[in-house]
Amino acid sequence: MQKKPKVVSFHYTLRNTAGEVLDSSMQQGPLTFMEGVGQIIPGLESKLLLMIDGQKATVKVAAIDAYGEKDPGMLVQVPKEKIPGSEKVKAGDQFRAGPSEDHTSIFTVIKVTDTEIHMDGNHPLAGQDLEFDVEITKVRDASDEELAHGHVHGPGGHHH
Repeated sequence: MQKKPKVVSFHYTLRNTAGEVLDSSMQQGPLTFMEGVGQIIPGLESKLLLMIDGQKATVKVAAIDAYGEKDPGMLVQVPKEKIPGSEKVKAGDQFRAGPSEDHTSIFTVIKVTDTEIHMDGNHPLAGQDLEFDVEITKVRDASDEELAHGHVHGPGGHHH
């Protein structure tokens, strides 16, 4: 009998190495994930699975175990005529692009020249070491139904 994957609920505050807060769960309530389904970054999941209810910790995750290093292949230059409304596009704008709905990447405009739009399809946090202040709110075993569906049900879980 193999032991059931854990379902962990936790609060987090995410900072970059400069100490700026990038994201936090405090407004929305705890985040819940199921072990082993790739819902959260590997470097954080492995640490959270060692923790117990009520435990707090600061978890440092290197870029490679978070959103990966920046991939130079994801830097693209697109001729302006290929993009509808390109005259309005400015640095910082984001586009979804990809071969299919399931595999879209978010591309962020880095700069706009007279003829081209330069975009970066890397995750905004790619190449960054991250720090998470975490507090575990609940640890439990996944239910059979959750295992069958491959994701968490109930509060903080996956909604369709």
